[in-house]
Amino acid sequence: MKRDVTSKKRLNHEPPAVTAKLGWRYHHIGIPHTQPRVQEHHVAPLGVHVAGFETSPYGIEWIRFEPHCHVPEIVRIVPHIAFAVDDLDEALKGREILIAPTEPSAGVRVAFILDDGAPIELLQFYTTKAVSPRTRHAAERGAAPDDGARAKGIRRRR
Repeated sequence: MKRDVTSKKRLNHEPPAVTAKLGWRYHHIGIPHTQPRVQEHHVAPLGVHVAGFETSPYGIEWIRFEPHCHVPEIVRIVPHIAFAVDDLDEALKGREILIAPTEPSAGVRVAFILDDGAPIELLQFYTTKAVSPRTRHAAERGAAPDDGARAKGIRRRR
């Protein structure tokens, strides 16, 4: 397991080595739970229900797993922290891979590693332009997105 970035003890005021030395950026914390939450979204292809990610100012994402979801048990029961990285393949070198790289949605590659018994999610985002959920859902239905997207300066692909 790659531990070169953590070879010395850090002082109380120092940031973690992966942010200070490797440039990883905090993205969110995923907290597993078992009860439905208000405004959770069902992500059928992954077999999960998520809530809070879009609205939490701290990046808290509540995750409820369906029985058929095939993730390791540790991801189902232990909260994980997620970091955005510039190069997922490079970030995975020498680390214990818990969930191999996958592309759960357009524009992002994701993998999980295990470090000292804790699951860590790594995300690599592509430079494709982000699309608001409202615009994306309208496009999936074949309808035109609302004019609110235009008012916010979101350009639609033609």
